Amino acid sequence: MNNNKLKITFLGGVGEIGKNMTAFEYGDDIIVVDAGLTFPDDDLPGIDVVVPDISYLVANKDKIKAIILTHGHEDHIGGLPFVLDQIKAPIYGSRLTLALVENKMKEYPKVQYKAISVKPKNVLKIGPFAIEFIKVSHSIAGSLALCISTPAGNVIHTGDFKIDFEPIDGVMTDLQRFGELGKKGVSLLLCESTNVCRKGYSMSEKSVGRALEEIFEKHPKNRIFVATFASNIHRLQQILNLAEKFGRKVAFTGRSMINITDVGLKIGEITFDKKNLIDIDKIDKYADSELLIVTTGSQGEPMSALTRMAADDFKGIKIGENDLIVFSSSPIPGNEKCVYNVINALYQKGADVIYDELSDVHASGHACQEEIKIMHSLCKPKFFIPIHGEYRHLRMHKQLAMALGMEERNILLPSLGMQVELSPNSIKKSGVVTAGQRLVDGSGIGDMDSNVLRERKQLSEDGFCVVIVNINNVSGSVAGEPFVITRGVVYQDEAESFVQDAKNMIVASLKEQDLRGAEPAVIRNTIRRNVSNFIFKRTKRRPMVLAIVLLN
Repeated sequence: MNNNKLKITFLGGVGEIGKNMTAFEYGDDIIVVDAGLTFPDDDLPGIDVVVPDISYLVANKDKIKAIILTHGHEDHIGGLPFVLDQIKAPIYGSRLTLALVENKMKEYPKVQYKAISVKPKNVLKIGPFAIEFIKVSHSIAGSLALCISTPAGNVIHTGDFKIDFEPIDGVMTDLQRFGELGKKGVSLLLCESTNVCRKGYSMSEKSVGRALEEIFEKHPKNRIFVATFASNIHRLQQILNLAEKFGRKVAFTGRSMINITDVGLKIGEITFDKKNLIDIDKIDKYADSELLIVTTGSQGEPMSALTRMAADDFKGIKIGENDLIVFSSSPIPGNEKCVYNVINALYQKGADVIYDELSDVHASGHACQEEIKIMHSLCKPKFFIPIHGEYRHLRMHKQLAMALGMEERNILLPSLGMQVELSPNSIKKSGVVTAGQRLVDGSGIGDMDSNVLRERKQLSEDGFCVVIVNINNVSGSVAGEPFVITRGVVYQDEAESFVQDAKNMIVASLKEQDLRGAEPAVIRNTIRRNVSNFIFKRTKRRPMVLAIVLLN
């Protein structure tokens, strides 16, 4: 069977942060680990989310036996609706992960799927694969690492993890099991690299709880807002515990915060007396000292609840001098400007703001250097591939592994689309498949070369101009004055003269041609070309020009 070779295909999450997806193929069987998404940057105007290109999986969909989810973060489960729309395979994950998937899939009622819950220490046998689930700590409950056993060797996929010596649920990352597997023999370690640039250990989640408790103690009279990641259920649990301890009613704002809290309460991952929960519309019935408002917007997202509050655009809440806003998070790289804009706006309204630079109000869910070293030392892998990080993270992780004694020839740096073949005694790059980004825009999915995307970029940078011209079909002359409208092309004080000059130019240029019997498409192209040249000479911009020709 395939000469004892395991083929691993990297479809997302390498050379980038987000849209994690890896396929493991042995003979005629494929299992897929994770199906994530990422969010668009400024180069993708109007795009909702970005998901992996799954052309390779679609071409081999009859071989796919399972989709295995390491945890419930969007960069690991967010692409599922677009995968399951084309590929029918059962999903495996922890109870919380599958509850979050169920909540997400409500938005896609036509997509049918089968979900099977697993627990740490369970072993799932699928064809030549035996997948063992291993408990790890992360910033969301229900996180699992995988040991994938095959005839080609044992592969450990860490998923996202940290080593928290004071976990909120009381169950540490199962270091003992990683050690046992290391003694049995690990052929390949796939280890996350997100925080490989950070020295030392990640902070314990309980340390955040202690910092938050100190804040509650010092601000007994303030109305307190806490912004955090909705998916960090352990953080939410600590916040809710503090609300009970200090006698505060809790109101949630933000759709994702409300949805995930409902899921957590439903399956018992969050415990809280529902009598202490109040609707956000009822907060005016309570004194500031009796309120805790838990909100989305910790990353300064434009439409999030906290960002709207900072802009006085949230019904029923007006930020003032007696408000304390705690950002129990740190800015994701690239979000710094948005976050600090919100913080500045809150300060300007008189509120006090506490964020990660001022207090230990956030703990990362990703392993730092010393924790990563522990994982390597326990697993003792024969071969190593760093995953889950930008290229700089992967490169530094390689250097860390070499510092621990691994030979460079036993380490591969992955890239999107790269395929690797693992045999009992070797590992090598074996090819490249189509991989990259698919852009989700409403109900449509496209690629980076989409005409729609190019047109949006043009509109956002240079604006547009619409020209409507009436042509007498018999005489070929322009009937009346052309109609010209521009948006984003010229400033208001220039607009009137600009438009008049454009009209005069259009009429003059059309008079030079015999338009009797001319095709409308020919006339449109002539107008479009002349108007584009006119605008470029006047403004040095190239807006989108739409020409409409009416024949009378």
